[in-house]
Amino acid sequence: MDFEHLTSVMRQLALLAGDKIMEIYNSDDFDVRSKSDNSPVTAADEAADAIISAGLRAAFPDVALVTEEQSETHSHRATNFLIVDPLDGTKEFIKRRGDFTVNIAYVENGVPVRGIVYAPAKGRLFYTGADGTSVEETGDHDKGQVGPLSPIRVSVPDNQALVVVASKSHRDQATDDYISKYVTTDMTGAGSSLKFCLVATGEADLYPRLGRTMEWDTAAGHAVLAGAGGQVVRFDNHAPLTYGKPEYENPFFIALAPGVDLKGAQ
Repeated sequence: MDFEHLTSVMRQLALLAGDKIMEIYNSDDFDVRSKSDNSPVTAADEAADAIISAGLRAAFPDVALVTEEQSETHSHRATNFLIVDPLDGTKEFIKRRGDFTVNIAYVENGVPVRGIVYAPAKGRLFYTGADGTSVEETGDHDKGQVGPLSPIRVSVPDNQALVVVASKSHRDQATDDYISKYVTTDMTGAGSSLKFCLVATGEADLYPRLGRTMEWDTAAGHAVLAGAGGQVVRFDNHAPLTYGKPEYENPFFIALAPGVDLKGAQ
């Protein structure tokens, strides 16, 4: 894989998809439907998926592509593949809360090695560069010109004063019970894959997820966090979270800055 080309293509497609999403987000109204698993889908999900899928297939015709909106067609398994969630945080989008993201990642041998997370309503853009390290791009997010880049790095956590980030829409008692095992000084809520990015920038130390997620929900954020020095591990045994699993479904997991004293599942 030509990682310099990949980064350029992912950035361009994420920005294009973000424009389309914001066009629908800022409209007077939009339809919300339920998919077969009862999760919501909007015209923004589908339009962003069409933009990203067409662009990736044109740029990388020989690389397998997995996207949330076409998940029912994913019958084969590939060692290396592109994986997309065109609009992560659909519930946040519907509620017009802004915490939704465009996510594109490349998985190699079970590991998300490159990724991009774009939060168009918040104007935040995170991605792994060609060298695998993660940056946040600021400025106008011009499609033809890369703006100022700031390297991002996880925190050096203080286990007596941890900052934890958790889901806004999927917070439950099990999550609160697990977080209570830690000594925390701050708790913040965020939607979508932004939670990974808050750990990647050092704005949080720990993000536990005790709920169902799919690989397209996590791959891009996982890649950004890894490129900033962070880790994502399974909740049950703290082994690295891998990709290409049956049905592309994740177990519970924990995203963290190294140095966090992980607590057991029980």
